[in-house]
Amino acid sequence: MSANQVQQSDPRTGLPGSVEPDDQPQSRRRRRITADRVGLYGLLIVAALTALFPLLWMASGSLQSLDELLSGKSLLPKDPQWDNYITAWIQGDLGKYLLNSVGYTLTAVLGILVASSMAGYALARLEFWGKTFFTFVILAVMIIPAPAMFLAQYRLLVDLGLSNSRVGYVLILITSGVPMATLIMRSFFAGQPKDLEEAAALDGASSLRIFASVILPLAKPGLAAVAVIQGLAAWNEYLMALVIFDDNALMPIQRGLTSFNSAETPQQEVLLAATAISIVPVIFFYLLAQKHIVKGIGAGAIK
Repeated sequence: MSANQVQQSDPRTGLPGSVEPDDQPQSRRRRRITADRVGLYGLLIVAALTALFPLLWMASGSLQSLDELLSGKSLLPKDPQWDNYITAWIQGDLGKYLLNSVGYTLTAVLGILVASSMAGYALARLEFWGKTFFTFVILAVMIIPAPAMFLAQYRLLVDLGLSNSRVGYVLILITSGVPMATLIMRSFFAGQPKDLEEAAALDGASSLRIFASVILPLAKPGLAAVAVIQGLAAWNEYLMALVIFDDNALMPIQRGLTSFNSAETPQQEVLLAATAISIVPVIFFYLLAQKHIVKGIGAGAIK
């Protein structure tokens, strides 16, 4: 008897017999699942290409001459102009601005992670007077547009003697990113089970020890997601830098990009090369933290 056959009684004779199983519903189900997956993957591919096309166009344009770029006849450069990157690096003095932005971003993200993780844990786990009011204050601060606070922030930095200084600029970046990061971390901590915290408390661990040894290791996905969001915000910030800094040597990378915006001498191909250089640190950081970022986004989606 074949393995695909099933031993059953013949309804006409009553004797044992073999009949073929009905595989048609399973086949239709497999075909339907395959079609659904093909459609899903097709949509994901289209979305990925849509997101990647500007980057591909930027990389291609950075290797074209100005005439070829303005003509728009070809996406791929006929004769790659690698000198555009050398011109962008030297003429725009990108090395100095890039180093400034890396220092500002790393310092700001570290400060935001420390402050927001502690504040988020307090809002999620501790009970204290004014907890609800404090949460509403954070939401109210997030509603205020950033340019509306420039004057008050600049006046405060002047009174503290921190205008036109790296420390003052980093403090502005930290205070601007803490409210949103605190709410994100609060939601992440609120969704974590309390069993490990209670077990550590029974062993005599203090609240600070529980936070440092138990909570933070579990919060790596949330911290990575916050680091990416706030890191991009700090990296792309430029308006507040124009308000605070008088010294051009303290400007972030965006100042180097604006040096190629000139109506008299257009250098769009060099600007694209400079832009490509400016996003390399961001891509490198994302690749390093990709695993934790995906876990953090997935955890947020589940909640």
